[in-house]
Amino acid sequence: MKTKTSRRKFLKKASAAAAAFTIVPRHVLGGSSFVAPSEKLVVAGIAAGRRGAGDLHNCYKSGKVEIGYLCDVDEAEVALGAKGSPDPEHYKKAKYYADFREMLDKEQRHIDAVCIATPDHNHAIQALAAMQLGKHVYVEKPMTHDIWEARVLTDAAKRYKVVTQMGNQGASDDGPRLAREWYEAGAIGDVHTVYVWTDRPVWPAGIHWSSPNATMPKDLDYVPNYHIPKEKNWDLWLGTAPYRDFVDRFNWRCWWDYGTGSIGDMGCHLMELPFSVLGLQEVQEVHASAGTVYKDHFRRDEFFDSVPPSSYATLRFAKTSRTQGPVTLYWMDGGITPPIPDELGPDEPLGSNGALLVGTKGKILAGVYGRNPRLLPTSRQVKVPQKYPRVPLASGNVWGPGHAAQWVEACLAGYGKKELSSSFDIAGPLTEAALLGNLAIRTANMKMEGRGFGRDFKLQWDSKNMRVTNFDLANQFVKREYRPGWEVKYKL
Repeated sequence: MKTKTSRRKFLKKASAAAAAFTIVPRHVLGGSSFVAPSEKLVVAGIAAGRRGAGDLHNCYKSGKVEIGYLCDVDEAEVALGAKGSPDPEHYKKAKYYADFREMLDKEQRHIDAVCIATPDHNHAIQALAAMQLGKHVYVEKPMTHDIWEARVLTDAAKRYKVVTQMGNQGASDDGPRLAREWYEAGAIGDVHTVYVWTDRPVWPAGIHWSSPNATMPKDLDYVPNYHIPKEKNWDLWLGTAPYRDFVDRFNWRCWWDYGTGSIGDMGCHLMELPFSVLGLQEVQEVHASAGTVYKDHFRRDEFFDSVPPSSYATLRFAKTSRTQGPVTLYWMDGGITPPIPDELGPDEPLGSNGALLVGTKGKILAGVYGRNPRLLPTSRQVKVPQKYPRVPLASGNVWGPGHAAQWVEACLAGYGKKELSSSFDIAGPLTEAALLGNLAIRTANMKMEGRGFGRDFKLQWDSKNMRVTNFDLANQFVKREYRPGWEVKYKL
């Protein structure tokens, strides 16, 4: 059953809404040195429930934040977010908006910083709008949906001199710092190979775009909702994404229009430790293969709307100041794991999510979010002096307030005054690498006339110009086309 709103009326309404708001640059209001009269950081949240609420609660726990404004396409999410709040009444008193553009337009004089936890496809447009007003931003992982967007936000943070942090909370854990101290002390020699793996996807993958008239299996564990939810502003939820009449709203990560699949979901968590230890930056080439899907018995199919059920990507990084040569990183998801290291005993599990750094003299194995790194064999003990300061409130508690509180402290201190675990100059290259993995995954089963399938080639990446030089079909995934009225506009 289709919605009664026609696509033509929908787009007309969306264009009118986009034209209704004019955001005034911060310099008009008093320049980049403008300081809020309040002693606390006034934070606006874009996404008020679920992950967004968790981030806002952690900001509030710093004791230095006032949650002044909440923006969500569904007002019911505010009540949901208040349930887990350390101060529910404070959360409920925040002024509510459905449209982030309206909130920024009307409240820009009162907002100091913005916390964003919407689906991936709207991260860039929301973060950039805030940054252009001189607002500090915290954006959930992945930083962006597209490679070009990651480059844009990285540049914008410097241009507008705002404090930034990506929400890969493990970056503030002790684990990556200890692993780096081991590495720089020579405990495992020079690292040349890295394995990263996850048990994701944990949502439907490798499926056709669902139809409201589709026949569902009788033994399905849940009943998808394919109708536009009445309580949501569907135009605002779609944002930059193409118009669709329906969606299973609980599984947006599996659709390329909105999500970034397993590597987008977990890559910024799991790849963070090797990035911070080795100083990885520039990808030179990438290759991937993706799991096979079937339309029925003995007939293969390709479902280009959704992420594959499993994938395997290889990224080759340029030599860094901390490595003796290039580094090869292998990404695995959907049940694929690397060979279990010989150093692990028969009762020592590899783990369903993790990172393994292979050096010339040893190995480091870390768990999900970079936690609990171990030298292999696990009986090996190497004591090194603590070189890198630990983040308060973050040790051993990835979902605690430490990562967000670090951002709050940096916002209050001012741009460039404090170090952050995942500021955009760090998070940008990490996000780009994860999204380059996606570029190769999405290209794997595409056939280029006279050339072959993407999976048959090592895709050569020209980082400066953001282009694949040997398989042009792949370049459509560097920057997508935006829905009219929702373009991300920025000149690098």
